[in-house]
Amino acid sequence: MTARILVVDDIPANVKLLEARLMAEYFDVLTAADGMTALSICDQTHVDLILLDIMMPGIDGFEVCERLKKNPKTAHIPVVMVTALDQPADRVRGLKAGADDFLTKPVNDLQLMTRVKSLIRFKALSDELRVRAESARDLDTSALLAPHDGTLDEPGLVLLVEGRANAQERMNRALKDVAMTTVIGDPQAALFEAAEKPYELIVVSSALEDYDPLRLCSQLRSLERTRFIPVLMVAEQGEEDLVIRALELGVNDYLVRPLDPNELVARSITQIRRKRYADCLRSSLTRSVEFAVTDALTGLNNRRYLDTHLNTLVERSGKRGRPLSVLITDIDHFKTINDVHGHEGGDDILREFARRVRGAVRGADLACRYGGEEFVVVMPDTTLEIASQVAERLRDAVAAAPFKVSATGARAQVTTSVGVAMLEADDQDGASLLRRADQALYQAKTDGRNRVVGEAA
Repeated sequence: MTARILVVDDIPANVKLLEARLMAEYFDVLTAADGMTALSICDQTHVDLILLDIMMPGIDGFEVCERLKKNPKTAHIPVVMVTALDQPADRVRGLKAGADDFLTKPVNDLQLMTRVKSLIRFKALSDELRVRAESARDLDTSALLAPHDGTLDEPGLVLLVEGRANAQERMNRALKDVAMTTVIGDPQAALFEAAEKPYELIVVSSALEDYDPLRLCSQLRSLERTRFIPVLMVAEQGEEDLVIRALELGVNDYLVRPLDPNELVARSITQIRRKRYADCLRSSLTRSVEFAVTDALTGLNNRRYLDTHLNTLVERSGKRGRPLSVLITDIDHFKTINDVHGHEGGDDILREFARRVRGAVRGADLACRYGGEEFVVVMPDTTLEIASQVAERLRDAVAAAPFKVSATGARAQVTTSVGVAMLEADDQDGASLLRRADQALYQAKTDGRNRVVGEAA
């Protein structure tokens, strides 16, 4: 694992010490002696992680962190505050400023490296999602990482895994204003519960009776439905080795008892906000993928998807010796419709036509907009005879009732012509199948339109 880390501290000895530790792990290290220099570096070059001192001349680390998190260009960079301040109030203030973690001087080498590697893994994942999702122009996730006032826009959904009643009560009371918390003492029951509901944070106590908390953390990271839920470990004093191992397993954060309620709330909010940020990126990526294979006007799959998927279905049908048919349908006299009702009216006709196509074909059939007013339906495991019946049902559904033009309220009588073809033994891909269906469509138009023509296989 390699990354570029910015060390910000006004004491040269501290900078040199952290620089040597990080370079020994083959990280690329940049340094800055004050906050303004750090902000300038982040604005001008790529940085994967910032180790930030708090007490510095000029602007302090809290303000540097706030500025970084308010800037959409740098909001995604993890910030670890490295400081001699060890009061819970200082940690809470840093977390509210947007810091991802705290390390107290003198810094423990194992904790430093484990924290650094954990946050860099998160940054690498979120960067990949963010880059892939950038085609969605409405994407705006910067607010999800910005400094906060100690609250959430919507209460979080938290699962607390703690067997001791007094600890359950204290943590539940601390979180009640920011989250809806489910408390479970049995680790195995908690694992099933986590997989059933959309939790945004799982808090795991290290003091689980007769159960290894690391085993639960490992299981949470192994299950598909829970692997992206942040996990916050609550450890006892002296359990440094357990904490380090937990972070290596993918636990996102930890607290050491005795707990400060404000710090529990602040760290929980940080993890929930990061979960929502990652979820937003994944959702945007999913939408981007859908947009790439979906026709924006009709909601049907587009030609790009058809070209890829049809060849897969042809190959599968050939191997299994199963029939495969396609139909191509075209709106009759569509140019005249556009001339009479305008392009907006034409779009209304296309949307309603697509809706009727979806209603006429079967669930297993693949309906696509091929281009313009032309649509293709691929029908796996379907003979020419059955495909022709589906085509006739489609033709009838189109002609049965007029199409409404929204802007004017006018109604247009629409008909369609359909060509049908079935896969032949010597077809190597979908192109020849579509070509024969297109020839059948041409014949339907030549014969007078508003009809179905099937080419014999």
